[in-house]
Amino acid sequence: MPLIDSAEAATRLARAICSDVSLYNEEKIVRGIEQDRFFDVLKDELEEGRELYRSRVSPDLYARTNFYDRAIVDVILRSKGHVKSRIW
Repeated sequence: MPLIDSAEAATRLARAICSDVSLYNEEKIVRGIEQDRFFDVLKDELEEGRELYRSRVSPDLYARTNFYDRAIVDVILRSKGHVKSRIW
């Protein structure tokens, strides 16, 4: 399978991966936000997603963009704005 080299496709991939992380880890996400430990609680899942993203995107595009990190915020965290937390 050829590597993704367009910003639009890379953004879609990052958002799809984060959507799956969100779908399958709802309890951990809520707990992580409530305890202000989101990145610690989801470390393994987020890193697995990052590795999948890195394996599908061209190295040049990966090195000069932050689409995956943005997708974590836009797809996972933004949708959980209703969860009580000290950080917002």
